Amino acid sequence: MFNGTHLVVFSEDPEADRALFARLFPGDPVDAGEGWLIFKTPPAEIAVHPPHGTIRHEIHLMCDDIEVTRAALDALGLACDAIEDMGYGLVSAFTLPGGARMGFYQPRHATALQT
Repeated sequence: MFNGTHLVVFSEDPEADRALFARLFPGDPVDAGEGWLIFKTPPAEIAVHPPHGTIRHEIHLMCDDIEVTRAALDALGLACDAIEDMGYGLVSAFTLPGGARMGFYQPRHATALQT
């Protein structure tokens, strides 16, 4: 039925976030017109959780080694949160130049990408 996932990040500084994404997601982005770049990302998966307060959507990028990933993000000038052990995985986050929060984690649970 579906053939992919399209994520939308709202930003107070789209140009700065696009420049960062060009470094985080190598390869040539697609220009959808008027500078609206679309970046190729790694394969995606989706999970459904009960809400904790207001219903919202979150984006979490997955990695194999959170320490290596955090060091690479720090080298790009992104201040990452402390790494937290949440049981299901090791979790951190950073703020994009345009103000949106982006989580990332090293999962300990089975992922859809492993099948």
